[in-house]
Amino acid sequence: MTIHVVRAGETVDLIAASYGVFPQRLAADNAVPANGALAVGQTLVVRSPRQVHAVAPGETLHSIASSYGTTVRQLWRNNWELQGRDGLIPGQTLVISYFDEKIGDGVFNGYAYPYIAPELLSAQLPYLTTLAPFTYGITASGGLLPLDDGAMLESARLHRTRPVMHLSTLTESGQFDTQRATMVLTDFDVQDQLIAEVLQTVLRSGYEGVDVDFEYLPGSLAEAYAAFLNRLRSLLAVQGRFLWAALAPKTSPNQRGLLYEGHSYSAVAAATDGVLLMTYEWGYTAGPPMAVAPLPNVRAVLDYAVTEIPPGKIFLGVPNYGYDWPLPFVQGVTRAQSISNQRAIDLAVEYNIAIQYDETAQSPFFHYTGPGGTVHEVWFEDARSLSAKLRLVAEYGFQGAGFWNLMRPFSQTWLVLDSLYHIQ
Repeated sequence: MTIHVVRAGETVDLIAASYGVFPQRLAADNAVPANGALAVGQTLVVRSPRQVHAVAPGETLHSIASSYGTTVRQLWRNNWELQGRDGLIPGQTLVISYFDEKIGDGVFNGYAYPYIAPELLSAQLPYLTTLAPFTYGITASGGLLPLDDGAMLESARLHRTRPVMHLSTLTESGQFDTQRATMVLTDFDVQDQLIAEVLQTVLRSGYEGVDVDFEYLPGSLAEAYAAFLNRLRSLLAVQGRFLWAALAPKTSPNQRGLLYEGHSYSAVAAATDGVLLMTYEWGYTAGPPMAVAPLPNVRAVLDYAVTEIPPGKIFLGVPNYGYDWPLPFVQGVTRAQSISNQRAIDLAVEYNIAIQYDETAQSPFFHYTGPGGTVHEVWFEDARSLSAKLRLVAEYGFQGAGFWNLMRPFSQTWLVLDSLYHIQ
């Protein structure tokens, strides 16, 4: 894999010729529009095929995979344009393998809401070990809020991606609720009811594990939370299932704040099979313009985490989105709009703005002037920033990474991931 940064005057044809690849595939892989418009500073992921195959009449993905000793999932990953679908056209060229130098292997999880576009989910599932539909919340009486996850589970199984049940303290209004967490962790009758419903759902729906995300816990509940996780893990293990939990991005054991105090890194790790470090949202909707996951901030969390948690239990949280802030920023007033990485690139193209790259944060950004003369500041992820983050998985010896979230299309996320890792 080569990450090419577009320079002034370059076109897809010129870039493709310089690397000896087909311009049509380069454009399709990187979601370049039909008119070929590029922004200066935009990244293109260039992958060089080692072996290709011309589809003959009557051939299927299964027959082609079998003849080359590979899998349908790998063919999907090697050919983004297939979008996780089976349909082939005689004469179509498929990439069987690339000249990629993998740096490791790992477990990669993605989160998505049930209303995700089916075609978008299908395109991304081959790049994921597991899928966590978001989310089973908790009712006022301590039961499970229902989730319409049937279509997602069917698609996951079709693409051989393992489904994971996501359990959180989200209420009917979609907010994390400290009181409902308190109820579950302190009232054992309620806890019994919730755990029973979780186990029933796991068995009924065929979930292979549970991922727990209780946020905004006071420090007084840290021990009770770890005990709850330990109890749930033991019961899941009897059924051959695993347990994960999400952790706020702490840099010290006694970090103050409601987001952090209820999460004891060592206790939660000891009570689970894996933990997701939520290493994103430094740049967020109500905050000042900055990178969503600045690399020094991420590293600070990781450096602390490995002092409390075995690295093999850790999943790195990776953002798959950006933000667009109207300026000037006024604390308590300004609200950034969450956008896809692809939308950020489209904005740079639309306004003919060069994308810049912050070498310290390892994140791309730019400014543009929108309708009415309002200046905007955009921070997002591109192939460079994603590569910098994903390489941390191998550097620290982590189990893998979790992507928040799958709702917005950005092909470079998956091209970079598949270029760097053997996906379990």
